[in-house]
Amino acid sequence: MGEKTAAIELKNITKTFGQVVANKNISLTVNRGEILSILGENGSGKTTLMNIISGIYFPDSGQVFINGEEAVIVSPKDAFDYKIGMIHQHFKLVDVFTATENIVLGFKEEGKFNLKQSAKRVHEISEQYGFELDPMKKVYEMSVSEKQMVEIIKVLYRGADILILDEPTAVLTPQETRNLFSILRRMRDDGKAIIIITHKLHEVLELSDRVAVLRKGEYIGTVETAKTNESELTEMMVGQKVSLNIERSEPKDPQDRLVVTGVNCINRDGVKILNDVSFTARSGEILGIAGIAGSGQRELLESIAGLQHLESGEIIYHDPKTGAVENLRDKTPVQIRELGVRLSFVPEDRLGMGLVGNMDITDNMMLRSYRKGKTAFLERKEPKTLAEHIVEQLDVSTPSVATPVRRLSGGNVQKVLVGREIASSPTVLMAAYPVRGLDINSSYLIYNLLNQQKENGVAVIFVGEDLDVLLELCDRIMVIGSGNVTGIVDGRTATKEEIGLLMTKTAGGEERE
Repeated sequence: MGEKTAAIELKNITKTFGQVVANKNISLTVNRGEILSILGENGSGKTTLMNIISGIYFPDSGQVFINGEEAVIVSPKDAFDYKIGMIHQHFKLVDVFTATENIVLGFKEEGKFNLKQSAKRVHEISEQYGFELDPMKKVYEMSVSEKQMVEIIKVLYRGADILILDEPTAVLTPQETRNLFSILRRMRDDGKAIIIITHKLHEVLELSDRVAVLRKGEYIGTVETAKTNESELTEMMVGQKVSLNIERSEPKDPQDRLVVTGVNCINRDGVKILNDVSFTARSGEILGIAGIAGSGQRELLESIAGLQHLESGEIIYHDPKTGAVENLRDKTPVQIRELGVRLSFVPEDRLGMGLVGNMDITDNMMLRSYRKGKTAFLERKEPKTLAEHIVEQLDVSTPSVATPVRRLSGGNVQKVLVGREIASSPTVLMAAYPVRGLDINSSYLIYNLLNQQKENGVAVIFVGEDLDVLLELCDRIMVIGSGNVTGIVDGRTATKEEIGLLMTKTAGGEERE
């Protein structure tokens, strides 16, 4: 390996937003012919830094050098002139256009526009790096990973040789991830500089040549991937040693708690989102639910909680307190909650979902505990102790429990959401994406809280995105593909590949195109 040449060099980059210092004196280098992972927890300044390189923000101070020359990048167009292309998490594609039309959209080429010529060029780029993409396919017919390919080819088509990818594997199956990684390696071998923003440690170790770590807006250091490991990287990210162990215990005396049979659900547009779903959730066990985003996970949990209208099927609940057997389909959401079946859903829009932004933490606790209040003057003492207990146990960073929830960071709002459900001592706890956007410490706190619930005999249903975590945490894992249950596997013996294959299957076993 000869001496690497720097594609981008950042010197003392600082960027503030009001009182918040997003990047503080960051200096780092990305070389040609390498994949650099930028690792850091939410709020560590990764995205701000990439937005500076791609011309969306301009730094308050500091310099950017491209190929050794100082560069002034004040707009995405400037970044393009320096051959920098950013692939965002949310794709900006026109649904009714083909791949090629999307790729050339807004790009001025010499001479007359020639779609055939462009499609040929798209095909050549695909061949060169191993993309499997039909240049004439319409976007609305594509899978998520194909759309991502269109976004990547779009920047290559414009001549980018420095590529930035923001959380590129968040929406991919393990097989699609592997495919993306082999494409990125080919680009690297072709001399391109590739930056990946991520927080998935095992992917960082598998793909990158070097890892740069940011923590709370500061640059901690860059290490060679071959010479590091998960615990060292975590320590750099968090600033202290973190135990990355989920203590999975054997289920004790599991009893059937929820028996779901033949559930069918059609959404407002008449599309079937759950097709003949059947499974059992048992007490003292964590049942994981895996699937590509939007495969029906949300609707399934909402139908158990009484928030979705079902076409057919039954949801039978065995009440541990009374021994009674109830069909939850006959009940209202409030009755279902009172039976002890709790849903904690952490959506993208955390405040839209069951927390009131202007109310403080104590009041938000009361929303749940006092739906059946007898008088207008509610007893505030109990929710306040509950709020203080959650703040302490989950380490919610807030000046006090009287702080309005909208002033907390997303991650802290989330701890309040999950903590609130646990505090109600449920018999069935459904937690969907409870660690989305949380730092590693908090994530492991929540995994261990779910384990405590399981040990207390609660039936825990956990919907997660990270297959590594599902395999470490869950006793059984049910996979949903396009509204169908495609398989239920043992969390202790299943592999990521096995789950990945089930994620792309539909009912009847054919592969999803």
